[in-house]
Amino acid sequence: MATATASMNTGMMTMPTGSEMAPATGNNPGNNANGSMALTTAPGTTPNTEASNGLSVWQNMGLSDTFIKVLNQPSVRRVLPLILMLAVLIGVQGSFDTNYLWRWAHVISGIMWIGHLYYFNFTQMPTMPAIPAELKPAVSKHIAPAALFWFRYGALATIVTGLVVTMQAGYAHEAFTLQPPFRTIGIGMWLAIIMGFNVWFIIWPNQKKALGIVAADDATKAKAATTAMIFSRTNTLLSIAMLYCMISAESGY
Repeated sequence: MATATASMNTGMMTMPTGSEMAPATGNNPGNNANGSMALTTAPGTTPNTEASNGLSVWQNMGLSDTFIKVLNQPSVRRVLPLILMLAVLIGVQGSFDTNYLWRWAHVISGIMWIGHLYYFNFTQMPTMPAIPAELKPAVSKHIAPAALFWFRYGALATIVTGLVVTMQAGYAHEAFTLQPPFRTIGIGMWLAIIMGFNVWFIIWPNQKKALGIVAADDATKAKAATTAMIFSRTNTLLSIAMLYCMISAESGY
């Protein structure tokens, strides 16, 4: 009897170890001191005390990483500004108006074009002589070609969207023929067209030679660089009068 009692006491007091302990699962939950269900952790690990934090839950689920990856997709980054613009137009105006859409595109394109024009004339060209020789290829081989891409296509988009705006407004013929009260906007349009011609048919062909995008000897490169610089500065001067005409016309003068 004593032996049996001792054996029973030993069996009751001995705790299973290692693999003998059954984990708490949905079918075999662990119980805490007050008898409620409790989640257990694996040996050697610590419980996640940040589970109640919403951000931690997002991180644990990988949603934030997925969202960032989606936003970093090139196609999404190209389309997202347009989506935001449409949301603002519809949200502010309460409707979708193609007239305002084309005007918006015209302004954005003009900023792209004239912004790069001023970058070339007020930043890059005056700074190039001070750049060490070993660093100049970074500008001529990488920065300048990329800037010229947005420069020339910004010019093209500005002219095309401007023509659409004038045709939608119904004064394209009057503006091109410089008839009042569209003479001012007409002068601005002609200046922009002259500038666009310079970009595509003088500046860009000569820049391709100067930057080595097309094959040319050193003498041809030097001459092309000078020609591109002269017409780029000419466009800078024309842009001042062009912008004045555009702003004056929009103000009713």
